[in-house]
Amino acid sequence: MTSTSPTPAPGTEQSVRVSAFSNFIFASRWLQAPLYAGLIVAQVFYVWQFIKELVALSQYTILGNEHAVHNMEGFSAEATTMLLVLGLVDVVMISNLLIMVIIGGYETFVSRMRLDGHPDQPEWLSHVNANVLKTKLAMSIIGISSIHLLRTFIESGYGHVSGEVMMWQTFIHLAFVASALALAWIDRMTLSPRQRSANAERGDEGVSYRSDDAAH
Repeated sequence: MTSTSPTPAPGTEQSVRVSAFSNFIFASRWLQAPLYAGLIVAQVFYVWQFIKELVALSQYTILGNEHAVHNMEGFSAEATTMLLVLGLVDVVMISNLLIMVIIGGYETFVSRMRLDGHPDQPEWLSHVNANVLKTKLAMSIIGISSIHLLRTFIESGYGHVSGEVMMWQTFIHLAFVASALALAWIDRMTLSPRQRSANAERGDEGVSYRSDDAAH
C-alpha cells in the first residue's frame, strides 16, 4: 500500500506567506532601538551640561568668581544664584523627560522590559501605554515651560527681557497647559466604565491602563 503525502489545505501556503510578512513588519519595530540609544547619548551630554553649570554655580557662590557666569551683568547676587539654580532644575527636568521617552517609548513601541518585581521599577511603567506616555510627556513639558517662564520673569525685573517677549512666552505656556488638559480629557473619554472603575479603586482615575489590567 503506497503512502501519499497529505494535500495542503487550500489557502495554507498563502497564510504562511502572510504570517511571514506580518512577522517581518512586526520585527521592524527594532529599527527604533538606535533612536532610543541616541537619546541615551543625549542624556550623557545633559549630565555634562549639568556638571558645567554646577561648577559655575560653585565658583560664583563659594569663590565669588563673577567671571564664572556669563550674560548676567546687572543682576543681584540673589537673582544670579536663583537663575543658576533654575538652570540646573531645567537640565534635570529635561533629563527626566528623556528618561520617560526612552523607557516608556521602548516599553510601548519596541519590547517589554520585564521589570516586574524590580525594586527600582518606576511606578508609572506598570501601566504605561501610548495615551499615558503622551499625558506624562505633556505634563513634563509644562514643568519645563514653567521653569523658563520663571526665569523670564526674573530677567524682566532687570530689563533683560521685554514685555512683549514675556507676553508671548506666557501665551505659549498657557497653550501647553491647554494641550495637556485636552489630552487628559480625551484619554478619560476613551476609557470604558470598567477601566474607570478599576482606576477609581487604584486611586488614580483618569489614567489609562492596559486592557488586561482592567480585567483583574
